[in-house]
Amino acid sequence: MSNTDENKAVVRRFIEEILVRGDKAAVDELVADDFVAHTWPSAGGNAKEDLKGAIDRVGKGLSDVEFTVDDVIAEGDRVAARLTSAATQTGEFMNLPPSGRHYSIEEIHWFRLRDGKVVEHWHQMDQMGLMKQLGAMPGGGSGASSDGSAARQPEAAGTRS
Repeated sequence: MSNTDENKAVVRRFIEEILVRGDKAAVDELVADDFVAHTWPSAGGNAKEDLKGAIDRVGKGLSDVEFTVDDVIAEGDRVAARLTSAATQTGEFMNLPPSGRHYSIEEIHWFRLRDGKVVEHWHQMDQMGLMKQLGAMPGGGSGASSDGSAARQPEAAGTRS
């Protein structure tokens, strides 16, 4: 297996074990101690522990979490993944009260790896589409995608209830 194939395998595990299953032990296994999360500020100065805290927050706010891997591209120590994420908001999430609404949005994740571990992560998502679908902005509705059409239900890489 080539180094880029190994890096892609680590990223797929990150998606399945951390994002879908919320496995904190996988954070310790797959994320370097000097991990840098470029998308969110580290509240306590330890991005690896902040990631574990995010797992707790997401677990309290969302159920039926799914991530579908649409594309994975690797070159050198970098891996890019285009994903479709979906979940149902059953608890407080992003300072929003529980809505019971389902959402489906697209996301892009960039990873830099070293020695088989994630050392840097960047993340962009359709936040406006998410807010519309959760009812926090006008123009959304139950099951609507960011463009107003019905949200597609892709084959999921995994789910977390």
